[in-house]
Amino acid sequence: MSTSRGRRALRRWIPNQHGAWAMLLVPFLAGALLGGFVGRHALLLPAWLLAYCTAFHGQQYVRLRRLSRNPRAPRRHLAPLAGFGAAFVLCAIPLAVAHPWLLLAALCAAPFFAVNIVYAYRNEERATVNGIVAVVPACGMLLVSDRLGSGTVDSGAWTAAVACLLYFTGTVLYVKTMIRERGSEAFRVASAVYHGLAVVAAVSLDPWLAVPFVVFLLRAVAMPGRGVRVAVVGAVEVLCSVLLLAFIVCGHLFPC
Repeated sequence: MSTSRGRRALRRWIPNQHGAWAMLLVPFLAGALLGGFVGRHALLLPAWLLAYCTAFHGQQYVRLRRLSRNPRAPRRHLAPLAGFGAAFVLCAIPLAVAHPWLLLAALCAAPFFAVNIVYAYRNEERATVNGIVAVVPACGMLLVSDRLGSGTVDSGAWTAAVACLLYFTGTVLYVKTMIRERGSEAFRVASAVYHGLAVVAAVSLDPWLAVPFVVFLLRAVAMPGRGVRVAVVGAVEVLCSVLLLAFIVCGHLFPC
């Protein structure tokens, strides 16, 4: 009984946006690999994940506070909000003291968070624009992670960040065609066209990126309409994320 209660409590605390984890981790890892791992990354990673968890529960509180007639519904997010927020502050303070430029990075991310709050308030979290807005600061974490390791941000880091932005923006469109908009021909065409343009953009950034972005295009064209289970969709995206990370690193180690 205690185990099952613990699992239920854990599910209430951990955000249920499973696709977000790859978006949080891949840019961070890419930046750390490009700039070089340092001990401070071991503090930056939990701070980053805790910031996401805090933001998630903050958005849910705002959404339910406006929409729910049950006053207890929004309150269930207060404990995770406070817990994750406190843990984030504990991780963030020593980082900010050692590297004040991180405060500027956080300030740059704030407008995107504000937009996400507005969409949550309107109960439109699943809107395409909101998803794309969330992608931007997640990919920006690549630059933060890279600078923390190398002390600077070079053109290679910017190329990798744009590659992540191209991929995860495409993921927002592609996943729509597989789940919430699976019957929409307009979304299917928009996703295919976007992925075609993304191939061109990615190759212009780095020829190494041709392979993963052609794979992304093929899955965007071939997968919709086949009745693929949600779990399979998620597994494919995990593999695509790993593929992107691998080719970003290859392009860094073996520049064309």
